[in-house]
Amino acid sequence: MVGQRKWALVLGGSRGLGLATAKELARLGYSLLLVHRDPRASLAEFQEDVDSLRSKAITVHTFNKDATRAESIADLVSSFKDILKQEESVAVMIHAIAKGHVKPITTSAALSGVDMAITLEAMASSLLLWTQQLHSAALFAADTRIISYTSEGSHKAWKHYAAVGAAKAALEAITRSIALEFAPFGIRANCIQAGVVDTESLRRIPNVEQILKFATARSPFKRLTTPEDVAHVAGLLCRPEAAWINGAVIPVDGGAHIQ
Repeated sequence: MVGQRKWALVLGGSRGLGLATAKELARLGYSLLLVHRDPRASLAEFQEDVDSLRSKAITVHTFNKDATRAESIADLVSSFKDILKQEESVAVMIHAIAKGHVKPITTSAALSGVDMAITLEAMASSLLLWTQQLHSAALFAADTRIISYTSEGSHKAWKHYAAVGAAKAALEAITRSIALEFAPFGIRANCIQAGVVDTESLRRIPNVEQILKFATARSPFKRLTTPEDVAHVAGLLCRPEAAWINGAVIPVDGGAHIQ
């Protein structure tokens, strides 16, 4: 339909990879549904980003709500149905939720089963819940792209990363299952394995300066991955020409993974 808007849903859209991807999708002409979870003290900076996105003549709706639990997801999907016109749908869903526990597993303050469950729910199983509920609500477009962000920690052991690493491995497995079982409905699902990006989430890991130094030295280009590097590839995966990429885990790290 002439004039029909393209919509992208970004989960974890207020900072880091999520915000960078939202900006890239806005550049490509997508209107945005941004779900985030932020304290009031940090909202002013995010609002500046939202105002900048709206200046590009696109529509932006923001939702400062928990995007990880089934009941919250159901409420948000209901809100989306009220926003989207009958002929409009979600053509892109970005899963960039970074909520989890970074703890050692051998000390008195060790990672607990509850910590693990919270991390897995937020960073892995929520992808499946979102996919199922949006599909049930008939809000997906005929050629929807689902993109989630993983890391090398899904298959390499990093200190204090047990819960997040497990969640990333589960996220990749869930993505492959979505790619297989939702393909008859036109959905393509892929993971981007981002290189080391200097984000707020990374800064929670102990010895982060050593990690950043090692990642820079390991890169063939001798620099870290930026949020924009990752967002550009997400934009490529949303193009019609990328329709035959499905169920993949794509490294976006400048070649660091080959060493």
